[in-house]
Amino acid sequence: MTPTTKLIILDRDGVINHDSDAFIKSTDEWQAIPGSVQAIARLNQAGYTVVVATNQSGVARKLFSMETLNAIHQKMHASVEQVGGLIDAVFFCPHSADDNCDCRKPKPGMLQEISTRYNLSLKGVHCVGDSLRDLQSGFMLGCIPNLVLTGKGQATLTKGGLPPGTQVHPDLASLVESLLSTHSETTI
Repeated sequence: MTPTTKLIILDRDGVINHDSDAFIKSTDEWQAIPGSVQAIARLNQAGYTVVVATNQSGVARKLFSMETLNAIHQKMHASVEQVGGLIDAVFFCPHSADDNCDCRKPKPGMLQEISTRYNLSLKGVHCVGDSLRDLQSGFMLGCIPNLVLTGKGQATLTKGGLPPGTQVHPDLASLVESLLSTHSETTI
């Protein structure tokens, strides 16, 4: 990636698609939040590289297989592509909390992998999530934390304890609208 490349990191469940306390276990259960796939396309059109960083402990819990997870991600990719967008890569942690791995958010391992893959510091990169752990993992690496109120976002906001400087948005589409209008005002 070039130094001028703009990167944004999105959580999946509760940001791009509806979340479920019972996990998203099939392609039928994966349903995009209205406006989210279009928001990703808008980011691409504005020059952003979009990546997803998602905890998927349902694999470790044997609620779904890696093949099913890949099929869910293929549906997500296809949904974004249908509106002219592209998710450049999906990074995921298949472990449970008991595995004590370094890649499960709120630990920063998955985002460090993104930094390494793109040869880019994450300082100043927007990181978007609906839970505190999404924001914490990015904040540790200098990301700008963005909370969306979809998914678990409203409960996360109510509970408090957000990283300093967290920006709050109703949903991904609103965040993108704000980001692109701010960017266009500051760019000559």
